[in-house]
Amino acid sequence: MTQTPAAPSNTAISDFGIDTTTMSTSEAVRDYFSRLRAGQLGSLPALLGLVALVVMFAALSDVFLSLNNLANLLAQGAGQTIIAMGIVFVLLIGEIDLSAGTASGVAAAVLAMHFAQNGNLLGGMGSTVFILFVAALALGAVLAALLRIWAGMAVSVLGIVLAVSGMAANPWIEMLLALCTGTAIGCITGFLVSRIGMPSFVVTLALFLAWQGVILQFIGEGGVIGISSSPVLDRVANGNLSIVGSWLLFTLSVGGFAAVTLGKHFTRLRRGLVTQPTPIVLFKVGGIAAIGLAATALLTVNRSSNPNIEITGVPYVVPIVLGLLVIGTFVLNRTRYGRHIYAVGGNREAARRAGINVTKIRASVFVVCSSVAALGAIVYSSKVGSVDPQAGGLNTLLFAVGAAVIGGTSLFGGRGRVSDAVIGGTVLAVVSNGLGLLRQPAAVVSIVTGLVLLLAATVDALSRRRAASATR
Repeated sequence: MTQTPAAPSNTAISDFGIDTTTMSTSEAVRDYFSRLRAGQLGSLPALLGLVALVVMFAALSDVFLSLNNLANLLAQGAGQTIIAMGIVFVLLIGEIDLSAGTASGVAAAVLAMHFAQNGNLLGGMGSTVFILFVAALALGAVLAALLRIWAGMAVSVLGIVLAVSGMAANPWIEMLLALCTGTAIGCITGFLVSRIGMPSFVVTLALFLAWQGVILQFIGEGGVIGISSSPVLDRVANGNLSIVGSWLLFTLSVGGFAAVTLGKHFTRLRRGLVTQPTPIVLFKVGGIAAIGLAATALLTVNRSSNPNIEITGVPYVVPIVLGLLVIGTFVLNRTRYGRHIYAVGGNREAARRAGINVTKIRASVFVVCSSVAALGAIVYSSKVGSVDPQAGGLNTLLFAVGAAVIGGTSLFGGRGRVSDAVIGGTVLAVVSNGLGLLRQPAAVVSIVTGLVLLLAATVDALSRRRAASATR
């Protein structure tokens, strides 16, 4: 009996309904615009708004596009942007963290107190407050263990060790202690929301007030603790890379982006999988390279107005934000944990039935949020050179949440990227910086910022409604 030859592999793939067709460039462009009409706007509104704001402020102010102001603009909103990058994780599961700002303030206060007291937190806080602080770190470690978030438990335990050891002031120890404090706070918040089942709005609103009181206890009403005398802490937000370091950063960033993007693209082509047309991929890589080249070339020019002082190089906050952006994007896009976050945000019950530990995922995003908020606290404290009772206050929180939403992250969960926070943070920084150059009062800045956030939330709601109607 003659055996029938096996069908070709591409026929087998076709039989199973797997789409291996690749669109042409014109088809990809038409598909993109059709998705826009269907309500899948992504970060496009924020990018268009950013361009419009830059053009407007450049026309109204001669100083806006100066090299010194552009460099200052990068550092001005970096702290809030970093906090917003952590908030993206919480928004992706359809929750909210209103305590992220004051949690960052607690971390900043601990950092400043450890520096000012030369590591003697017991002497700075007093025995009762110090014991409660260590107990809070221990509580965070215990709750993290109950949730099986082992990284959160380890970092919280490390915070206890640093707090009770009395190590002398060291900027790296202070920054690590701030991170440990933020992580412990996230463990407590995550446990209350995920395991106890309390609404995240209520929990984080209560903790917002509680952490504000903790900051007042640490710093003292009307008090200020300076940290600018530490060269390392001061340079976090105010220092610059060398010219060689700036070009090395450009080479590594653009080269890495090109290698990953093109490598993934051509690998999918070889395997016959669906991918974007090669010209579009090359255009994206070329566009990023051109922007990075122009920015690096401008920032390596002396931008000091004093002929006796030279200020050159890319600000340190740029590689900090880029590093967090790369890590956050990799976690969300290329790991199982990231896919579980999107799954829980898209449909919590379906994710539970698929075997995902929804409780752990919901708790973990609050740990991520508060840990990243502590990093943001380090940056904004370095920028102003001190920590006061208003650290991480209402504006910091609202601007951080606003940055994530303005950039395109949905308030309803399941849609968003870490890059949204960077785009939204840039929009808010441009608004604040531009209106400041025009000498507008704080009232006008608040009104305009609120209107921008309201517009972003409206666009999000309308796009979701349009997307829902398009799928019916």
